[in-house]
Amino acid sequence: MTDTSTPRRPLPRLLRGVAYAALPGELVLFVCLLAGVRVPGGALLAGELLVLGVPAAEGFAWVRLRRRGLSAREALGELVPGPVLRLVGHELRLMASLGRWVARRPHGVAGADGVFPHARDQAAMMYGFAFVTVVETVGMSFLLVEWPVLHAVFLVLDVYTVLFVLGLHAASVTRPHTLTGTVLRLRRHAHVDVRVPLDRIAAVRRELVFSHEKAEGELNLAVGSQTSVTIELTEPVDAPRLLGAPRPVRLIRLHADEPKALYDALTRVRTGPSPSPGPLPTA
Repeated sequence: MTDTSTPRRPLPRLLRGVAYAALPGELVLFVCLLAGVRVPGGALLAGELLVLGVPAAEGFAWVRLRRRGLSAREALGELVPGPVLRLVGHELRLMASLGRWVARRPHGVAGADGVFPHARDQAAMMYGFAFVTVVETVGMSFLLVEWPVLHAVFLVLDVYTVLFVLGLHAASVTRPHTLTGTVLRLRRHAHVDVRVPLDRIAAVRRELVFSHEKAEGELNLAVGSQTSVTIELTEPVDAPRLLGAPRPVRLIRLHADEPKALYDALTRVRTGPSPSPGPLPTA
């Protein structure tokens, strides 16, 4: 009998185990250095060699997997856990959204029959969050000026927090809802991207909702704590969570800057044009 099971690849699993052990070790060394604990030179050297060696070994393993016929994405998936890839991808999309925001280049709107922005009502709140994080960054810089290492660490974290907040808003601005052909694409920030086939839509309602309780089978894409359009489905669609866990939903509440335009567009494409009358019968 031929074994059709997926071949085992011990090297990627071994590298994953080494990486899982290396990261906590590096964190312990980092905390010790911040606390002023004297760390033996051999431990520091071993830690640095491990940090440098793991990426090099993974690069070697990636090349081997590619030579065995795996695609670049499949090879990367063998070496890096799926949740880690999704988190890294999310952060990269946020940073890319900042560039798109500055360049005024929205994502995924080419060829769309309808584009429906949804970030307007959260702008004031997001700018407020960004301002608060900037103030906190300046304050921490003054407080930690006498501790250069802590000052550098918190400066990096605070600057990244500012970019993260602005990236969330930029992702919402550059990733509007779109209607293309027979699919309604609903998005929020950089982690929600749900494609809803129009033939699965059972009902569309315009309703303003400010309170959203979590419930099984429901997806609430609130903006500024509100949703303005509710969509009921005949069959569930998958709206994966941030780390990739499946989430089938049959009720979607979302917001649009112009909810009437979205409602009218969905009503129009779902009902379709009335058939033209045929020729009148002749006597």
